Amino acid sequence: MPHTLRHAQAMEWLQSLEWPPRGQAGVLDASALQSFDSSALACMIELKRRALERGVVMRTVGIPDRLGRLAQAYGLAELI
Repeated sequence: MPHTLRHAQAMEWLQSLEWPPRGQAGVLDASALQSFDSSALACMIELKRRALERGVVMRTVGIPDRLGRLAQAYGLAELI
């Protein structure tokens, strides 16, 4: 994931990304995320949906603490 993922960047980033990469496991590394809002969660859920459509189990690593707390507050922690 990019360093910054806010509402203004979310749609463009999603459209530019082939997910999961063909022939690779669905591991999403969120450790670079420094500046984000709830759009980052929406992006992660969309990537999980794409992975499931291709029969790939997505695993997320490196979730920043603040993003993890945001996911819990919205009841989305289980989805990411």
